[in-house]
Amino acid sequence: MTTQTQSGTTRSEEVIRKHHEFLWPAVATLYKKPLVADRAHMQYVWDLEGQKYLDFFGGILTLSVGHTNPKVTARVKDQVDRLQHTSTLHVNEAIVELAEKVAQITPGKLQKSFFTNSGTEANEAAIQLARAATGSFDVVALRHSYSGASAVTKSLTGQAPWRKSGIIAMGVAHAINPYCYRCPLGMTYPSCDVACANDVENLIQAGTSGQIAAFIAEPIQGVGGFITPPPEYFKIVFRTVKKYGGLFISDEVQTGFGRTGKHWFGIEHWEVIPDIITCAKGMGNGVPIGATVTTSELAGSFKGMTLSTFGGNPVTCVAARATIQVIEEERLLENAHSVGNYFRGKLNELQEKYPVIGDVRGMGVMQGLELVKDRKTKEPAPEALAQLLERTRENGLLIGKGGLYGNVVRLSPMLNISKADVDEAVRLLDKSFAEIRI
Repeated sequence: MTTQTQSGTTRSEEVIRKHHEFLWPAVATLYKKPLVADRAHMQYVWDLEGQKYLDFFGGILTLSVGHTNPKVTARVKDQVDRLQHTSTLHVNEAIVELAEKVAQITPGKLQKSFFTNSGTEANEAAIQLARAATGSFDVVALRHSYSGASAVTKSLTGQAPWRKSGIIAMGVAHAINPYCYRCPLGMTYPSCDVACANDVENLIQAGTSGQIAAFIAEPIQGVGGFITPPPEYFKIVFRTVKKYGGLFISDEVQTGFGRTGKHWFGIEHWEVIPDIITCAKGMGNGVPIGATVTTSELAGSFKGMTLSTFGGNPVTCVAARATIQVIEEERLLENAHSVGNYFRGKLNELQEKYPVIGDVRGMGVMQGLELVKDRKTKEPAPEALAQLLERTRENGLLIGKGGLYGNVVRLSPMLNISKADVDEAVRLLDKSFAEIRI
């Protein structure tokens, strides 16, 4: 039901007007008329006018166990009433309990955590640590990557639209990424022998000092459009990174905490144990928390002192610990795997039906559809995605967008979705694809 303000506009229109008036215009929103969220529960969101949406973008891969999940929010409310904030200058039980649990679920000997407020800060801390530990400055990142909004993390990011301001950090070089659908080398997997992995060594030799501090990569590139490397890629790159003295940083801001199914962290699918893991987003089911996790030896090499005013906040730590507990108790790693495979099968059926879908990729509940004008030329179709966004919103489904060309549908529902949720989402996608015109 649409509600009117005294000026005759809807409540949403009034909020949007004030958003334009008081927020930076660079703050990106979806849709021609942005959605003004009012409330949400589990897999659903309602706008100010009461329209209900099935959420298959999950707050940009943040809602791991559902909006306002009572098993998480009850713990948060209790903690707010008891102890809301201390900073890292004082120790509290919540931060210790979370750090202990993170040490249990991370691979290898990653035992030491530094908590922050976001993926940006987590990645920034990882680069600082790598440079301190190795004595080297050069960092290798990947093209099409996205690492955050600070000067350093924007420098790590490999997409022009996200690098237009604030780029003042030096010492970052970008290697070719394993984008099999649009191979920059013009080759085809598997006959290519994963030639893109060799570019990391070529880049280190020709574009750095020859000794690197770190290589950082998302196991599946998020903002880049859910680009998913072949099975051999990270093993090859890991050996190269070690050959040139670097640390391997797995950016799990989007892939972490079960998003890819079966494992806690995406890099585990590639059977590589990183030196540092960074995470945020799904870690706290919506609260602002990030973490940089590493070995005891590397953590001890950080120079000088550090702290975080809000990182390790008892409220956010309790939320993250509760989120992990829900994932464990409800066996959501397996659910994300099994329901994710079911989802992938349904998306493959849509690809057979609609030629505009050039590629389907991803893992678990992190699935992407790359839209093209022609499957042979693979010319990107961002206008098709623009239409699809509007149609899915009108039909009651929330999806995301990504990719350097703005032509990749990003689908990332909660880990606890059911096959019935998938069926409804695919029905709405099917209906919406049928309504677009390119």
